[in-house]
Amino acid sequence: MTMDTLELPDTLTRLEAVIAERRLASPDSSYVARLNARGLPEIAQKLGEEATETVIAALTGDTAELTAEAADLLFHLLVLLGAKHVALADVLAELDRREGTSGLDEKAARTQD
Repeated sequence: MTMDTLELPDTLTRLEAVIAERRLASPDSSYVARLNARGLPEIAQKLGEEATETVIAALTGDTAELTAEAADLLFHLLVLLGAKHVALADVLAELDRREGTSGLDEKAARTQD
C-alpha cells in the first residue's frame, strides 16, 4: 500500500463531514445546500451527469481531465449518500466484505437474493 492509498479514506471521511456541515447551510451560500434543497432527483441527476463526464474523460480526455472528473464524481456520490443518510463507513465496510471475492461470484450472489 502506498501513502496515497492510506490517506484515501481520511480524505473521503473529511469530505463527507464537510458535505454534512454544508448541507445545513443556506442554499444561497452553499452548493451542497442548494443541491439538497432541490431534492434527491436533482442530486441523482447531477451524479449521473458527473458519471457520464467521467466516462467521456476516460475515453477521450487526458489523465488530468479524468482525474478532475473522477473527483467530481466522488464528491457528488458523497452528496447523494449524505442525502440518503448512508455513511461512507458503511460503503467501505461493504467493499471490505467483498474483498477477496471474485467480481463474477459476487454479482451472481446478488442476483440470487
